[in-house]
Amino acid sequence: MFDRDSFIEDCINAGGAGPQAVGEVVARAVSDPSGIVAELGEPDQGGVEPIYSSGQLTIVNYIWPPNLSLLPHNHQMYAILGIYSGREENVLWKRSNSTIEASGSLSLGTGETANLGRDVIHSVFNPIAKLTCAIHVYGGDIFAPDEPRSEWDHETLEERPWNKDLLAGLMLEKNTHSMSG
Repeated sequence: MFDRDSFIEDCINAGGAGPQAVGEVVARAVSDPSGIVAELGEPDQGGVEPIYSSGQLTIVNYIWPPNLSLLPHNHQMYAILGIYSGREENVLWKRSNSTIEASGSLSLGTGETANLGRDVIHSVFNPIAKLTCAIHVYGGDIFAPDEPRSEWDHETLEERPWNKDLLAGLMLEKNTHSMSG
């Protein structure tokens, strides 16, 4: 059964061995989706719930509202994605001169994980009409990274500094729309 404190401790302990070891911890956790929901609660709207944060490791519970689409962005650290409910579609991007171009895709469903390296650029989309729930573990402080993060405009694909407040605004917009629709 998933236990929040044990999960945090296991991620911290695995962190010294690298992203693959952390990925194994996340894979074990998302193999018990009902246990995660029992421990973290049944979500009723989108949100970002930090579970743990230090200079070496951040654990976040993301609840993606239906049809949420995030701009292409980087992390400047590895990211382990684990889905415990719903679906997450990712477009993988690579730098091309002064912009980016699509280079692949990654589709994750309940119980699946992915390991994104420190230089990966991706965009995220929840393609279904219900909440998607994911635990992401980052190899550093995702909220205050050592190196500046970037995001890219959806239309022009032009790079700009990461706007840490943009996700909160998108969540509010989608939650409001979901409740009124």
